[in-house]
Amino acid sequence: MVQFNNINKGIITLFLIICVCSLQAQNDTVRYVGKTLSNIDYHHGQLSPAVGVHATQVMRASREHPEKADGFGWTYNHATNMAYWNGTFYLNYLSDPVGEHIPPSQTLLVTSKDGEQWGMPKVIFPIYRIPDGYQKEGVDGVAKNLDATMHQRMGFFTASNNRFFTLAFYGISMNEKDSPNDGKGIGRVIREIKKDGSLGPIHFIRYNKGWNASNTNFPFYKSSKDKGFKKACEELLSQPLQMQQWVEEADRDDPLIPLKKQYKAFSYYHLPNKNVVGLWKHALTSISKDEGKSWEYFPLRALGFVNSNAKIWGQKTSDNRYATVYNPSEYRWPLAISTSNDGLNYTDLLLVHGEITLMRYGGNYKSYGPQYVRGITENNGIPPDGKLWVSYSVNKEDVWVASVPVPVTSEVNEDVNDVFNSLLDNEELNFWNTYNLSWASAKIEKKDNEKVLTLRDHDPFDYARVERVIPFAQEMEATFVVIPEQNNHGLLQIEFQNKQGLPAIRLVFDNDGILRTKAGSRFKNITPYEAGKTYSIRVSLNTNSRSYKISVNGENESNKIFYAPVDGVSRIMFRTGEQRHFPTPDTPADREDYDDLPNTGMLIPEAVFHIKSLNTKAL
Repeated sequence: MVQFNNINKGIITLFLIICVCSLQAQNDTVRYVGKTLSNIDYHHGQLSPAVGVHATQVMRASREHPEKADGFGWTYNHATNMAYWNGTFYLNYLSDPVGEHIPPSQTLLVTSKDGEQWGMPKVIFPIYRIPDGYQKEGVDGVAKNLDATMHQRMGFFTASNNRFFTLAFYGISMNEKDSPNDGKGIGRVIREIKKDGSLGPIHFIRYNKGWNASNTNFPFYKSSKDKGFKKACEELLSQPLQMQQWVEEADRDDPLIPLKKQYKAFSYYHLPNKNVVGLWKHALTSISKDEGKSWEYFPLRALGFVNSNAKIWGQKTSDNRYATVYNPSEYRWPLAISTSNDGLNYTDLLLVHGEITLMRYGGNYKSYGPQYVRGITENNGIPPDGKLWVSYSVNKEDVWVASVPVPVTSEVNEDVNDVFNSLLDNEELNFWNTYNLSWASAKIEKKDNEKVLTLRDHDPFDYARVERVIPFAQEMEATFVVIPEQNNHGLLQIEFQNKQGLPAIRLVFDNDGILRTKAGSRFKNITPYEAGKTYSIRVSLNTNSRSYKISVNGENESNKIFYAPVDGVSRIMFRTGEQRHFPTPDTPADREDYDDLPNTGMLIPEAVFHIKSLNTKAL
């Protein structure tokens, strides 16, 4: 009996220890405690936008017009990384001609002084030829005229002496289904970016098994005569948090990497108590108390977070709070931000990027949506504007950045009085959310020597879009002034939407010179419009009666009914194209062929609409 009791006591003690450890892990881990969830039936997830997000297309892929794209016409562009150094934003990304894991492959660099105007990409890590006769363990085939496949989770490193470096990894794909980040690639390369924009020579900083200075095309870093360069490399190699980003590509037993299990796409940030929060794909998380040398528990799913196999980004923000940016679904849309006071408990979920353009070009493993988000790691610079900056790709095709004002909020409390010519320079769009493309721009321009918000669109597959969050209202009046530069092509849609982005009113400057309003499944004419003429449009609405009054230039006021009911209006949106609903949750993840859409190189006449002002007043 005594023996039985002792055994029972031992079991109970062990059980209590496990429970205590489990509770400790739960108490000291990242979790989402908010109530908002995304609805995947909508590209925007029915999420309220973070106010003032500017989403900017850095590079629009074009096989037919490479001079407008990357200079090569390659259409698989993905895995962006971002840094800020020497007063400049830096973004690198990997690129393949058609699809993922299909060589040749190269890594490109693009820069910007303000994060909105970006230069032409240039190659920083070129195509690399695999020696003929190479055989990869466990994979059929022998290399013949085979090039390496680039794959990397880390793009930049700033040394303590302020020397700045970019990195990449040369992997090997023997066929289109063979992963280049299986620990059997060639190795990681590094080169310096100098203050004048020039680049230092390429060196290997870490080889995978079987590769060394005698059978690779670039020298090992230790052979460099630049002592400062070698010291910076050694500094990088001594930092476990930097090394943890290398785990997928590195040798599976690389001694420099503390946590060797294949948790993917590591990002991290520090808490006030110096603990490190680690985040991986699928919103896996753990805590390190020794700068990444060890982890308190094997990464587990962050409680309450919804995230699949796209990346999740986490960082401390300039207001001493914290943010995670990720796709809050089992799909790669929408792209959202969640914020926290303490870096552990996340309370909200707001929209960053809720648009998906058509995938113009087919290719291996191309997925729909804004995805693989990465921001600026703690050692890689702090932009002076205090915003949170992230980079990502859309459809693994086009390269994007987004800036999120800090503090992050979804609400405004004052009626709008945005007369753009009267607002301070460079502050005109502080409260506007912009979707600004290479071929369909949305930005402040000058017209007749006055500042206006100009939407330009000559993209046959996408549109320019801006929206203004306004104080929630069930009765309100809005007046906006628009100047169309044409009336025989293009269109401008204006929508009054609720907090979840559902529209109740849609007005359209249509491509046949008629201003219309949507009435259920039909449209009703309001008035003809002329190119170059100014139109002041006033809308007075009441969500309880589902009705509104509209007048143009103070004339012909008419009564209309909402085409869809809403609980109130929180946003006014301007868009140069029809709303998209494809892809849907039932769209296959991978296209069965590599066929491109028809007319991918087509150019269309540019349509231009100037918005002079927007004023709102709650009634």
